[in-house]
Amino acid sequence: MTSAKPSLALLREMSDETVLLALMENQRLTRAELAVVTGLSKPTVGEAIRRLEAAGLVSDTGERTSGRGGVGTYYALAEGVGVALAVGIAPEGVTVEVLDAAGTLLDRVVEPVQRPATAELVTGALAHATRRALGKRRARVAVVSAADPVDKATGDLVHLADAPFLLGAMSPVATLAPLVNGPVSVDNDVNWAARAERAARAGADPEHAVDDFVYLYLGEGLGCAVVTDGEVRRGHSGLAGEIAHVPVPGPDGLAIPLTQVFGWLGLRHPNSTAIDVDRLIAALAAENGPELARTLANAIGGALDAAVAFLDPAFVVLGGPWGSAGPFVAELESVIAQRPRGIRLTQPCVQDEPPLSGVRAAARQALRSDAIARSR
Repeated sequence: MTSAKPSLALLREMSDETVLLALMENQRLTRAELAVVTGLSKPTVGEAIRRLEAAGLVSDTGERTSGRGGVGTYYALAEGVGVALAVGIAPEGVTVEVLDAAGTLLDRVVEPVQRPATAELVTGALAHATRRALGKRRARVAVVSAADPVDKATGDLVHLADAPFLLGAMSPVATLAPLVNGPVSVDNDVNWAARAERAARAGADPEHAVDDFVYLYLGEGLGCAVVTDGEVRRGHSGLAGEIAHVPVPGPDGLAIPLTQVFGWLGLRHPNSTAIDVDRLIAALAAENGPELARTLANAIGGALDAAVAFLDPAFVVLGGPWGSAGPFVAELESVIAQRPRGIRLTQPCVQDEPPLSGVRAAARQALRSDAIARSR
């Protein structure tokens, strides 16, 4: 039996995609340079350029080569490829970034959000920041990180009891829909941080990429991302990793929800369930710091026991503002070492805006996929 040969239409699609990807990785290229970069013949590249120009995805830059030999024309992605939005909704405010298909940052707007952050305030800040960032443009795709639980089916932010940030549900999808031609993807910020972490580790050591780990976020709120087989697992409704209400040992030894430990210790902001990170870090450095570190380590260790039992991760990444606090980390390592099943604790590879790092990569890929789909 002989295998079927690819159709002419399929070969054209593959050539067009190859040329598009090459131009996404390079600012501009001539047909001769594209042939070298892609391995395609010059006539094949020429035909692909012609089709992509007709589709509004590639354009002649107007620049020409100089020197000996024939004059070459430089080609680049056309404006028709469009832009992507990378959005972060966090206690610090709403951040909107505009990216091109190469991942280049074109615009960035940060809109502060007053506390307490109501759904109306956050919705208004998101709409205003997005319009400022886009100007007269419309985005092709958008990817959103939110410091709140996210409904997997709808992309709506979900209000849970003791949530430290958003007071009420809101819909980033509905808010951004008038400004985005294509899909709007929304997920929890810790999940995006975990994706960025996996990508960074895989990039540093591709042959030994770890596909099973837990990313624990310790900040004003508490979050956990579960990565198995290289994918973030969101669960049935998207709330996998919401650990705030896991029963753990409290300061008096009795089991209480994890989030209530910080209320008991007086480490919350006034009239809020948000953890006062500055006060917590200062308290760890004070005279009674070792006792506080042990209390926190026992509580967090209880939550990690569940993760180890159910998920068997290779390690736990301790992210967030106080995930690297020395006295706490030392006590947590001591607590974990006494467990029947220990687990390695490690610091994040991605330190600068981990959730937005994950969102940027996803937004760039979504824009590229959109352009490739339009080339077919």
